[in-house]
Amino acid sequence: MEQMILANRNRFGRSSEKMTDASQISFMEVDGTIVFFNEAEAVCDLDTPEPEHLEKSAPRPVKKKGKKEQDLSGLPTHRIDHYMTEEELTVEFGKNGWKQLPDAISRRYRFVPAKVEVEEHHIGVYADKKDGHMVKAEHPRGLLHGSAVSPTLAAAIINGKYVNAIPLYRLEQEFKRYELVITRQNMANWMIRLGEEYLSVLYDYLHRKLYDYHVIQADETPVLVNRDGRPAGSKSYMWVYRSGYMYPDRQIVLYEYQRTRNASHPREFLKDFSGICVTDGYQVYHTLEKEKEDLTIAGCWVHGRRKFEEALATIPAEGKKESVAFLVMKQIQAIYREEGKLKELSSEERLAQRQVVIRPLVDALFAYLKQKKEQIVVKGKLQAAFTYLLNQEKYLRVFLDDGDVPMDNNASERAIRGFCIGKKNWEVIDTINGAKTSAVIYSIAETAKANNLKPYEYFEHLLTVISEHMEDTDRSFLEELLPWSPTLPENIRK
Repeated sequence: MEQMILANRNRFGRSSEKMTDASQISFMEVDGTIVFFNEAEAVCDLDTPEPEHLEKSAPRPVKKKGKKEQDLSGLPTHRIDHYMTEEELTVEFGKNGWKQLPDAISRRYRFVPAKVEVEEHHIGVYADKKDGHMVKAEHPRGLLHGSAVSPTLAAAIINGKYVNAIPLYRLEQEFKRYELVITRQNMANWMIRLGEEYLSVLYDYLHRKLYDYHVIQADETPVLVNRDGRPAGSKSYMWVYRSGYMYPDRQIVLYEYQRTRNASHPREFLKDFSGICVTDGYQVYHTLEKEKEDLTIAGCWVHGRRKFEEALATIPAEGKKESVAFLVMKQIQAIYREEGKLKELSSEERLAQRQVVIRPLVDALFAYLKQKKEQIVVKGKLQAAFTYLLNQEKYLRVFLDDGDVPMDNNASERAIRGFCIGKKNWEVIDTINGAKTSAVIYSIAETAKANNLKPYEYFEHLLTVISEHMEDTDRSFLEELLPWSPTLPENIRK
């Protein structure tokens, strides 16, 4: 019955995880421990809705006079004059009966459709009159030997496919409208080769940079790869590792394709990382923590909350507000509410407030769970929710002792969600090479977006610059290509 209720809820119910009731929970201290005082009440002042996530949101700008002019100020302007002739003015005002006033100016957006041009490089070739040896003038090397693809065209395909999730067959049709014959097979081949030869250089550099962070986050999602040596449709996994969202200025989002979900993959990817990794309750990460003394795993409160939300969904409407599941949900909501107040604070200030305000709430919640656990004897969603939260207590408490650790893994889940939306349109995930290339390119696209860069302009710049350094053994030039580098061209930034 529970499964049927949850299936109908998933199909027809609301997707938001907010709770709408504002009833309250009170606490009392017994032998030095904070416990629930009255289960029929709720934590005070819960009218404020629970935040969906805790990341700092950009402040909404105050609307100012002249906003339209401000919006248009950075765009090229094509001036079009509309003036009366002298004959028309004479008819209207009489001879010399008029004077010129300041122009009335009207601005409108003008859309210029995309166009395709041919770059024809004429390269000077010179020969010695005596010995006949020849030299060529310096010129940019082609991206791919024997191919007409340029950084601008490659960036357009990457932007369409990996940023806007447009399938290759639709890009093929679009190019035909511009009389450009590029097949989806051409584009898929280009993506794989560009990913392997050029963009993987930056991907590996970002991977090493990720080790510099004290807190990172991880998640994974299944993908289907048609031809990887197994039966068609076999499940593979795309793993995501990202910098903690409390480091907003230098965000890194990296994807890695693997055929399985076992511990060897994060073990290898995180082999040189020391710090805290925020994950869901997947046992693989806990195994890794036992192996690495310098790794701490932090849990995700959203996953614990969802377990109780599922339990609550199986309870008839008339009994929801009196249920144990509802009470636990309200207490988790209270913890989130207090945490939400700390998002503007520094790491040190946040940690101090967590110790004073949030730790007692967490202590009270786990005291209540342990008190009630023996009374939950019927196997089902509620018992599973109790077991999950109590088993995860060690990991769910980590955020209380470090101001840089988020309460949940929502940032990684959003990165995975974006990948899931795009992968439905990705024909290139047909082979292992295609899957690995998708991981590399999508990593750079998501990293660019996380740092407020324009993906098309960024990819064009990367392909132009990296191609000029392919013979270099020194990779220090990549430092200037990082999304937060002050030397990036200004047109790349939003």
